[in-house]
Order: sequence, then structure tokens, then C-alpha cells
Amino acid sequence: MTDAILSLRDAELTLDGNAGRVEILRGITLDVARGETLGLIGPSGSGKSSLLMLMGGLERATGGLVSLLGHDLTALGEDALARLRLQHMGVVFQSFHLIPTMTALENVATPLELAGHADAFDRAAEELEAVGLGERAGHYPAQMSGGEQQRVALARAAAPRPDMLLADEPTGNLDGATGEAIMDLLFGLNARHGSTLILVTHAPELAARCSRVVRLMDGRVAEDAAVAAAE
Repeated sequence: MTDAILSLRDAELTLDGNAGRVEILRGITLDVARGETLGLIGPSGSGKSSLLMLMGGLERATGGLVSLLGHDLTALGEDALARLRLQHMGVVFQSFHLIPTMTALENVATPLELAGHADAFDRAAEELEAVGLGERAGHYPAQMSGGEQQRVALARAAAPRPDMLLADEPTGNLDGATGEAIMDLLFGLNARHGSTLILVTHAPELAARCSRVVRLMDGRVAEDAAVAAAE
């Protein structure tokens, strides 16, 4: 793939557990194109979330190569990895991970400030407006519903205009209607900023919204296929 933003070559992840060493990922090889929407599916324990963590440099591969924008994530130190994530990635988890003592605006502005953006609060306000929370900017997480907190998390992930958005079961803690609205916003952010979107989900209907789906089984790629466009 000529325009790959992310490349994995025989990537492996082996961790030490109570019963000894456990092979989580076994020889994953794939490329992800710039601007692509990729769904990661598979049964529980197949390695979906672990693969996402490897892609984001949140877990270090124990074998093979993981390269983001030409940077070998397996060779970078923790400080360099943190800078790379701050500059090029946005991450949304099933749990919202908002700072409870900060308002919605402050939660979104914080990564922008850390990245040195002088207009951090202006951009944060713009992203909150984009997810329909402009009037809630001064509210704290405890004053918001789960859906509103996840929208703040989306705004925070999108505010730095990342090259890559990683989402790990972002609707897992939400009811059906709220989850659908969150997915509409997530794909809208991908379209608006041109960010590569990698989505871990157990829901086939959500994966089908991606342009490509990779199915994992026992830590290996069992299927890698483009999704047919709807008529």
C-alpha cells in the first residue's frame, strides 16, 4: 500500500500471566491507508483491543515491526511515544476517561495546551460545538449523561486534528440510540478532518460502516476485506 499511515509486519505481543507467558497477537501483518476507516472485529479474547493498543503505541510489540508515519514504534522511548501520540493520534475508549475536576472545555483544551497550541480554548470550544455541546462547555463530567461525556471525549480526541483516530468499543457503555448518535459523530469527525479511523467493535452493523473490516481469531488475522458500498 503506497499511502500507508500505519504498517505492521509480523507484529507479536506476548505477555507474562499467572500461568506463564501468553501469546496475545501472533504475526499480524497489515497496512492502513491514510484516511481509511478500518473496523476490527472478532470474538472476546481474539486480540482486538490489544492490536489497537499496539497501533497506538500504548502497548509495545514483543516481536515484529509497528510503524506509524515512518516511525518505528517498537524502537521509540516512552517520551518519544508520548509526543508522537500527542501530535498525531486521538483515542476514544469505552470508558470516557475525563478529568472529573475539569469542565468539558478544559478537558478538551488540555491536550491542545500540552501540544503548545496558543488557541487551545478557541479550538476546544469549536469542537464542543461540533458535537452539539457548545452550551455545556462549563459543565463538569458528573453533571453530564454518559452520552454527553462520550461526546466530550470525542471532541477531545478530534481537537488536535489527529492523523489517526483510535476508538475501542466507544458505544459499549451507552444505550442503542445514544450509541448510534456517537457513531454518527465519530464517522463525521473522520470525514471532516480526514483522519484515519480504526474502530474496535463487537457489533457487525458498526463495522459495516467502515470501508474495510479485519476479523481476528486467536491473535491472528482471519479475514481482511473491503466493505461493499451500499446501493
